[in-house]
Amino acid sequence: MDPKISYLIILVLFGMIFSSRCYGQNIYNVLDFGATGNGTNDDSQAVLMAWKKACGSTSGTSVMKFQAGIKYHLKPMLFEGPCLPKNIIIQMDGYVVAPSNISEWEGYERGSWLHFLNVNGLIVTGNGIFDGYGDIWWNIAKHGGGVQAPAGLGFHHCNNLKLNGFASKNSPNKHITIQGCIGVTISNVHILAPKTSPNTDGIMISYSSQLNIHDCFIATGDDCISIKSGSSYINITHIACGPGHGISVGSLGVGTTPSTVEHVHVKNCTFKGTLNGARIKTWNSGVGYARNITFEHITLLNSENPIIIDQDYAYLEGSSIKISDVTYRGFVGTSLSEEAITLDCAKLGCSGIVMDSVNLISALPGKNVTSFCKNADGRLISTYPNVPCLNKE
Repeated sequence: MDPKISYLIILVLFGMIFSSRCYGQNIYNVLDFGATGNGTNDDSQAVLMAWKKACGSTSGTSVMKFQAGIKYHLKPMLFEGPCLPKNIIIQMDGYVVAPSNISEWEGYERGSWLHFLNVNGLIVTGNGIFDGYGDIWWNIAKHGGGVQAPAGLGFHHCNNLKLNGFASKNSPNKHITIQGCIGVTISNVHILAPKTSPNTDGIMISYSSQLNIHDCFIATGDDCISIKSGSSYINITHIACGPGHGISVGSLGVGTTPSTVEHVHVKNCTFKGTLNGARIKTWNSGVGYARNITFEHITLLNSENPIIIDQDYAYLEGSSIKISDVTYRGFVGTSLSEEAITLDCAKLGCSGIVMDSVNLISALPGKNVTSFCKNADGRLISTYPNVPCLNKE
């Protein structure tokens, strides 16, 4: 071979290696750090070593890889930043299981089984499964054990976060918690737990903004998505929810700190066999507001409470949570309860409520549906059942 050609090939290869390390991706397969991948032995230390390498890498993007077809056993873990790469990708194609024995859950006091803290640019993607073995915790709750079960995946102060593709099943408590994050996209995620499992919310959001949640399937024992205080600018589209307790704003009004939720848009979602559909719930105490909230193009199949505002969720005299500018548009479906629409507002009142093109009928043959309305005002357009405290147009 011509020496000049050989020299050029060497330069090209060197450039590719240099580029991949400095500007491309470094891949850290947790098996290379000693994970056994047999689903029984503890792989936590191997995964932590891989995380430290990925977090401290000088490449533009680091990838921590859970290989497909392999079962990983992880105890409660903290994945802490800040990290050097602009993005860290957790390529989750394997099957990650939590301890099946309470004695192995040391460290869960952080609040989550797998807890991510101060990691910006984090991407969790793939076709794998996180299995929280929640039944051991549910049994404690059912017998009045008085122990707070941990969430499954916790993301705290993780800006520009992306979650895509994987499944979360049988979390001890809430499956995914988003707290103090700015810029979050959650898409094509499957969340599964039995209807009877306690407090297994699919996605819980608090003190976070600029979220886009779309094309997810959520079947749980509690809220499919719950939006807590400090949350704003949230778009939720194409969610299949059921069983579960619907998509909820709240509960709000716990304690003396003002509770605030605003600019929430829920669109093109389906609720099947849920306890609630579109719900806003506040304690009858506290201060704050929930405002600029829209639910539209919603389909309900055998929902107990298709539309509900409940300001007596927990009773303490003197509610100051103000609910305003809430729109329900394009609802169709069936209600298992006679009261298909409930606007149970506190003395402060709910203002600017709009019911537009709502058509709810009974899921029970030959039965009619009604509404309940207290301390609410707004507009009613082409809606059944009638809501008497709203002004017909």
